[in-house]
Amino acid sequence: MNERVLKWLFDINIAIDEINSYFTKYDKTYQAYRENPVLKRATERNLEIIGEAVNRILKAHPDIEIDNAKRIIGLRNQIIHAYDNISDEYIWGIVIRHLPQLKKDVNKLIQNK
Repeated sequence: MNERVLKWLFDINIAIDEINSYFTKYDKTYQAYRENPVLKRATERNLEIIGEAVNRILKAHPDIEIDNAKRIIGLRNQIIHAYDNISDEYIWGIVIRHLPQLKKDVNKLIQNK
């Protein structure tokens, strides 16, 4: 794995950590998320970064396996190009259900560099 890929993996980790850090100041509840436009936009921006990093990794090294990579890239595209069709429930589900596993997967890839 080259240094660029490793950097993108670290970018994913940083973006996940940043999302998680928001909930040290705010309750980690759907209601707190839904009612705070700044929190929503910051979360969406980090999901865009994650999607772009995954896209770059796959282009540089298609043999690197990241679960749900195409869906992660698709989410990035949806946030950027179809922002008005993104539901708060959908983003919240990703934050709660999928980001913890992505963090574990990325950490394994970093450790196995």
